[in-house]
Amino acid sequence: MVDAEEYTRIASDPGILGGKPLVKGTRLSVASVLNALASIGADGLKEGYPFVTDEDIEACLRYAASIMETERGVRHAVPAQP
Repeated sequence: MVDAEEYTRIASDPGILGGKPLVKGTRLSVASVLNALASIGADGLKEGYPFVTDEDIEACLRYAASIMETERGVRHAVPAQP
């Protein structure tokens, strides 16, 4: 479980994006930040979302890393046999 007090820039509200973690005060999910970083980089992310700060990006990365600490591995879908 992630300690919410450690992540003051990350919020979750059941009424916004179904409760997904997001950058506090926005409707931008942590997952969207991570996907943007992977595809267009930090500069592209900040160009598209000028309200996102370096601290927000760092908080999203730290949040994701903390989640991965408890992950047991990649789950692969097993195709159905014909």
